[in-house]
Amino acid sequence: MSPLDRTRLQEALSLAESVIGMTEPNPRVGCIIGSESGEVFGTGATQQAGGPHAEVMALREAAAQAPDLRGATAWVTLEPCAHHGRTPPCCDALIAAGLGRVVVAVQDPFPQVAGDGIARLRAAGMRVDMADEVIAAAAWELNIGFFSRVLRQRPWVRVKVAASLDGRTGLDNGVSQWITGEAARADGQAWRKRASAILTGVGTVLADDPRLNVRSEPGSWQPLRVVADSALRTPPAARILAAPGRALIATVVRDGPRAAALERNGAEVLALPSPDGGVDLQGLAMELARRGVNELHVEAGAGLTAAILKSGLADELLLYLAPRLLGGQRGMVAWPPLQRLQDTLDFEWIEATLAGNDLRARLRPAGFRFSPGAVHAKMSVGFTDGFTRK
Repeated sequence: MSPLDRTRLQEALSLAESVIGMTEPNPRVGCIIGSESGEVFGTGATQQAGGPHAEVMALREAAAQAPDLRGATAWVTLEPCAHHGRTPPCCDALIAAGLGRVVVAVQDPFPQVAGDGIARLRAAGMRVDMADEVIAAAAWELNIGFFSRVLRQRPWVRVKVAASLDGRTGLDNGVSQWITGEAARADGQAWRKRASAILTGVGTVLADDPRLNVRSEPGSWQPLRVVADSALRTPPAARILAAPGRALIATVVRDGPRAAALERNGAEVLALPSPDGGVDLQGLAMELARRGVNELHVEAGAGLTAAILKSGLADELLLYLAPRLLGGQRGMVAWPPLQRLQDTLDFEWIEATLAGNDLRARLRPAGFRFSPGAVHAKMSVGFTDGFTRK
């Protein structure tokens, strides 16, 4: 990659970031079309599902500034699509415009693309270059939920916890608002916005009656709100069911009158029993992926948080630590004391930064590694899952 390639791809990644919360279930993609001498003819980012993709948006803008794009270069954060979905193939649009080169940040693992977009561009005589691992990793992170859904058939699960320095999420008398400051709460809204769905437990609904919406942009698209409620105790008037946005109640047995009352208030009730008598969390994750959920954001009490961690579903912890000590018994997770250090759940630090006067940390299970081969090349046996652990 040349310095210009790196600059243009970083700019394209910024374009893709600007449409977070807009493109679901499609990936966030940015594209820049210009010349190798440094001119920019057009820029674009993927629009709402069914709308134009990033390449088409960039081509439309470029056509107004440089009607003849023969020999131009496109820098795009994800392999151009090669199939007819709601929109025509982007690789065909690039070929028709006569571009001479395309630089791709990362390959698309979607089965109907998976290298075919790149192959068709090259078959048309176009030069296609792939980004280095640094840019590929950034493109992977931007759409980590999309990759997870396609490669693992489940969303990327991010568990958010706000706690004190001594790991307490509230006082023993139940008071928990607010442990962290305003800046940390605003930062949490940005992570909600990334999500296709937000999961909580019925205990949180009964205790706090939360909306669990994206308040930073009240008029925008809202993630699906999901409640794990084994006995259908969610009140029909609970605020989490209110529009805008939709709500899903995952339960064990579909109780007729209670389910009907919830459905009259706009909720969908889905029975997903597990052998242990609770809600099947693995089955719920797979069902959400089937519905196009890329990132699942969890804001729940200690019981559901522990269940998700024990199930192995948690891909990332989003931890906000306030510089205060609360004492008491209300911890982050509810499980019996361990007897051996070998039984701990171990994590690795991914990021630590300040959010106002609070610390925001992101952690992933120990051994998680980005695998560029999973998304950078089409293997003879298909893609590896790209989510390797020790």
